[in-house]
Amino acid sequence: MSGSASDYSVHESAYVDDGVVVGKGTKIWHFSHILKGSRIGQNCSVGQNVVIGPDVAVGDNCKIQNNVSLYKGVELERGVFCGPSCVFTNVINPRAEIERKDEFRATKVRRGASIGANATIVCGHELGEYCLIAAGAVVTTNVPAYALMVGVPARRRGWVSRAGEILGPDLVCPRTGERYREDGPDRLVLIEG
Repeated sequence: MSGSASDYSVHESAYVDDGVVVGKGTKIWHFSHILKGSRIGQNCSVGQNVVIGPDVAVGDNCKIQNNVSLYKGVELERGVFCGPSCVFTNVINPRAEIERKDEFRATKVRRGASIGANATIVCGHELGEYCLIAAGAVVTTNVPAYALMVGVPARRRGWVSRAGEILGPDLVCPRTGERYREDGPDRLVLIEG
């Protein structure tokens, strides 16, 4: 583990393996385990009963709620929110009697994305920046930036702003006034903000 104990906090019931990098201001809560080779950025919150690693990258300012496991192959960019008990898979077709560790598929979660409670992210996909995955949704495809994904399997039901507000037909964020425009059937871009 790198950094000094005064740079970040680890609850006495949590365990951080040797060779883990933890950024300044990060808090690791009860009964969590950070496995070797993992890197956690600055000012992150790692909730209770969270497992990260081995070899997982978590960007700055991420919030990982209780009962989340981030397996090898998962990468969270800056500012990602993982809701309680959301699930990341690491193989497509698991079997208890067949080892498939050489078949792990990467999952990249882009900056500012939010994943709701009990959502499932099937491995091998990318979640676009600032997308919002609804609670309980099951993501089985790549997700566009700013997409609001709902259901099983998850489908795009609209757009959200960087602030997480659902956008109306005018594509203006009601919280910030940022303006967006559609640039194709599944592409939204920020034009003013």
